[in-house]
Amino acid sequence: MAHKLLLATRNKGKIEEFRRILDAVAPGEIDLVGLDQFPDLHDVVEDGTTFEANALKKAREMSIATGIPAIADDSGLCVDALNGDPGIFSARWAGNHGDDAANTAKVLEQLADIPDEKRSAHFTCVAALYLPDGRSHCEEAHFDGWILRAPIGEQGFGYDPIFRPDGLQLSSAQMSAEEKDAISHRGKSLRAIAPHVITLLKSLG
Repeated sequence: MAHKLLLATRNKGKIEEFRRILDAVAPGEIDLVGLDQFPDLHDVVEDGTTFEANALKKAREMSIATGIPAIADDSGLCVDALNGDPGIFSARWAGNHGDDAANTAKVLEQLADIPDEKRSAHFTCVAALYLPDGRSHCEEAHFDGWILRAPIGEQGFGYDPIFRPDGLQLSSAQMSAEEKDAISHRGKSLRAIAPHVITLLKSLG
């Protein structure tokens, strides 16, 4: 029997990635439920100072509100030349939450005078699972690469068009979903947490 698990996000891109990755790791074992089935739920204020704090807060509040085990993530782009920014502020770096084009444009503007060899960056993702009985588990993963000088590609979302993964000559937005999942921060963190998800959900009976 499949175990019900709430995806504590309204980001359609993330939802698609979560479904693909968890289905690949544990086919048929998890019944993924989206926040769209709970339209009256409040939005969680992401006021933590770390990716882990924000991910765990989202999972905890949504699990408590629905009574369903919940999984959430917090992720962002960390640019070395910007001292790790935008980091936890990645989704609202240009001022409006979720404005991918504006966020990307701001990062490119900030790096305009930075030479190619100093445009290193990485994505960080923390996946957090929270159960109604108070148990939780988190996994963190990174995706290393470089910031391009202009957006390239139509796939993915967020900063994907300006991020070139280490060892590749294309942007994340030029990769297929399967190619990206295999090496991305979210793919790594979800694959790492998936066995714990299965074990903990089964322990609920």
